[in-house]
Amino acid sequence: MAHYSDPPLLVLASLANGPKHGHAMIEDIAQLCGARLGPGTLYGAIGRLEQQGWIEPLEPEERRRPYRITAVGRRVLRAKLTVLHQFSKAGLGRLKAI
Repeated sequence: MAHYSDPPLLVLASLANGPKHGHAMIEDIAQLCGARLGPGTLYGAIGRLEQQGWIEPLEPEERRRPYRITAVGRRVLRAKLTVLHQFSKAGLGRLKAI
């Protein structure tokens, strides 16, 4: 069975419960939905999210750089998850009709 794969959304969801560095995000996302992002995919998404102002880097901890979601990122995440929730309900409702 396929896993949900929208790397920017997965990163935002991972950071919604607190700052994390890359490896911690990879592990959290795997537990959250079963998807395992590769480093290139993860850091590509991080770069885009940072450019949009939806996440921001924190001071490095040893050799790791943690990131946190911004207020704008939280609003974007909430809006995207609301749309997915509505879509999911509608799709499941259609399956019940079959």
